[in-house]
Amino acid sequence: MIKIGKLYREKMIGTIKDGIAKEKTSLLVNYTKIPSGDISRLRKTLRQKKAKMYSSRNSLVKVALKGTEYVVLAENLNGQTAFVWTSDDPVEIAKILVKFSEKNEAFVICGGILDKGLLKKDDIKRFSELPAKEVLVAQLLGTLQAPMIRLARALNGKTTELILILKQLSEKRGGN
Repeated sequence: MIKIGKLYREKMIGTIKDGIAKEKTSLLVNYTKIPSGDISRLRKTLRQKKAKMYSSRNSLVKVALKGTEYVVLAENLNGQTAFVWTSDDPVEIAKILVKFSEKNEAFVICGGILDKGLLKKDDIKRFSELPAKEVLVAQLLGTLQAPMIRLARALNGKTTELILILKQLSEKRGGN
């Protein structure tokens, strides 16, 4: 007969493994002595950005990450631990977490996983400083269009010069 506690732990470990496997981005955070109202507001903000925050015990995180290439994330866990999972824009989520950690000293971003690659704490901070996806796309389009715009202006300028020369020749020969 399986005990309830063991069944519960296995389910939580399975949830952690599934979250890491299924989601594009997984960020691991520690928080201690932060009012539940603040954490609830953070969860609500993350939900609006299509992210989930899942709290777990440190021992279960260590067991879930044991034997994977992400075991490094579980080395420095203190206090309460949570995963933030998203398949949406990870830059937005990183910005939210970094902003929250700046307001609350007890909220520490430990690291994360992005597209099966390991992220360190500093990587996430730099990641949060990137412009939004829409801004990056607009910058890329502007860069791609710049040579074509310059060519069009150059051709337009030469056409204008040709018209002015023809007009001057016309006036010189007695035309209108």
